Amino acid sequence: IEGREGELGLSIAMVVRSLQNLSHYPHEVNDAVVKLCFVMLQFAKNHDMWHEIVAHDIATMERVNKRLGKLVQDSGDPEWALNGLTDDNTCHYQMVLDTHAEPGLRRWKSPFGRVLDVSRRIGQFDLTEEEIHTKYTKPRLLGYARDIGVNIEISDWSDDGMITMRLID
Repeated sequence: IEGREGELGLSIAMVVRSLQNLSHYPHEVNDAVVKLCFVMLQFAKNHDMWHEIVAHDIATMERVNKRLGKLVQDSGDPEWALNGLTDDNTCHYQMVLDTHAEPGLRRWKSPFGRVLDVSRRIGQFDLTEEEIHTKYTKPRLLGYARDIGVNIEISDWSDDGMITMRLID
């Protein structure tokens, strides 16, 4: 952070402003990223392009995931795959505010529920968390794992919104 103190101050101010914003609903710091995902996912739903959007996402991340796969292969430790997909991945932890980690397993709550409830109520989106999980999150993570060279299992949708990713042999 040294030399980036100004950026840190602006970031903390953004977090405070987001959490203080109670208009319409209590905002979380990931709301803007979540809504941006909804725009893409609603387009995929409206045009029956779930497969294409997942394939595009996987292809976009292929170089990153292949590099992570080399780290897994060189170290012989598949745990690096889970770290790279969650703990050490800004795209994950800026979207998912809390991820439980234990060897061979990561567990988190879907980040979409709060904003989706409000957005559906006002008619902005008609997505459901279950379809996002089934048609986007799960196949996308399985595709990432293929490129990394590990086998994972992603839990099916559960009404509590909890998602479990587990290494399998």
